[in-house]
Amino acid sequence: MSTQESTVQPLTQHAMTRAELLALPTSVDLTTANRALGIGRSTGYALVRQGEYPCKVLRAGKRLRVVTADLWAVLGVADDRAHAA
Repeated sequence: MSTQESTVQPLTQHAMTRAELLALPTSVDLTTANRALGIGRSTGYALVRQGEYPCKVLRAGKRLRVVTADLWAVLGVADDRAHAA
């Protein structure tokens, strides 16, 4: 029997770097926020439904947006550009 290399892909994409996080717009879709937090799609939507998502979620019709400043706060990422003068 030969051994085969696993081709299983992770459920979420790679974690976001600090630079990627700081480049985000004022609000992001739930998929992007889930990726930043390292949680899967189903878990993210379940947390929103339960009112337990760790960041402020805005509803715009059927769309869900996450406030980037809240996302940064949860992740402990500071935007040092605001202090640079």
